[in-house]
Amino acid sequence: LHLPLSFFGSYTQETRLMLDAYAGFLDRLRRRAIGPSPFVVLFLEIETDSVSCRLLVRALFLFSLQYGKMQTDFLGKGFTMSADILIVDDEAAIADLVEVYLKNEGYIIHKFYNGTDALDCVRRQHLNLAILDVMLPDMDGFTLCQRIREDHLFPIIMLTARVEDMDKIMGLTLGADDYITKPFNPLELVARVKTQLRRYTRYNTGEAQPQEITEYDIRGLQISKSTHKCVLLGEELALTPLEFSILWYLCAHQGRVVPAEELFEAIWGEKFFESNNNTVMAHIARLREKMHEPPRKPKYIKTVWGVGYTIE
Repeated sequence: LHLPLSFFGSYTQETRLMLDAYAGFLDRLRRRAIGPSPFVVLFLEIETDSVSCRLLVRALFLFSLQYGKMQTDFLGKGFTMSADILIVDDEAAIADLVEVYLKNEGYIIHKFYNGTDALDCVRRQHLNLAILDVMLPDMDGFTLCQRIREDHLFPIIMLTARVEDMDKIMGLTLGADDYITKPFNPLELVARVKTQLRRYTRYNTGEAQPQEITEYDIRGLQISKSTHKCVLLGEELALTPLEFSILWYLCAHQGRVVPAEELFEAIWGEKFFESNNNTVMAHIARLREKMHEPPRKPKYIKTVWGVGYTIE
């Protein structure tokens, strides 16, 4: 990358950082690539930090990132994609700059300019860290942080131009792990990302696991897996282990019709044959009897003829 000496004293810090990132990125490509590597010779006969210069530098970024992806996809080598990182910032220049620095470290980047698209990505994609700007066009970063924290534990770094202490306190209170104000040094951001990922992988084995449900209460029908008791409208039912397992399975799948085949294989643990349908019917009938269910219009365990059984 060749630049005239007069250029070095005139371009802005943003462009300088972008050029530095591009140079490092291209050098990384050169060292990691298999076979001939691309190279770019750029002559900038300009005296000022013009818009065309910034656009050209950004074009070089896109070329570098695309080539890095080709190296990874086609050769199976190149960068070590060690973590998926979400970047949300409505300022494209900043989002692009952060993307370049983090991709240069081998991270997989998911970049968005609004909170709605970012939330959609969070639902679909396994992520390891998020970098959120506070000022977004559709929702503020605090709200986005709070929405993410409802289901996920991965680190969140807030990135904003706000410098008030209350904003920092609010972000940290809502679940953010770190807070960086603009303007910032991209190398510092990279260092903080690495620190957060290191802490996350060291002290967390993964996303929070949903708690196991140990009891159901369906219109007065209370069944507990921990005590192995079933109470219907205040009366404890004397159920056999098989009857309890059948009723528990139907309660666990409330609102869905459970085929007799599925029920038999789940409870008896054997392959279902047509003759086993009578076994299931007999146990369902016995359950209804103990629950004082009217045969023609049962309130709890209902039969969907030709399909199976359900508790609505």
